Amino acid sequence: MSTKTLSKEAEIRLTNFFNQTVAPEQMAKALRQVNFVLSLSLIRENETLQQEIDKLENSFYWLNELAEILNPYLDVE
Repeated sequence: MSTKTLSKEAEIRLTNFFNQTVAPEQMAKALRQVNFVLSLSLIRENETLQQEIDKLENSFYWLNELAEILNPYLDVE
């Protein structure tokens, strides 16, 4: 995991994106949906090399982490 901080420019672009384009809750929902559908379809329909499965698992994890930051869902009790 990287501990780099966002540049001010990146922070402004992200803020503008979520203020003007899509709400964080909607983005989190979209991330979860696409993450689930893509992962499931790739695993079920393709004989994927182990290397690709590892990449897919890593991507799945980080997209879910981003979704949780945008709109906590799994941590809510």
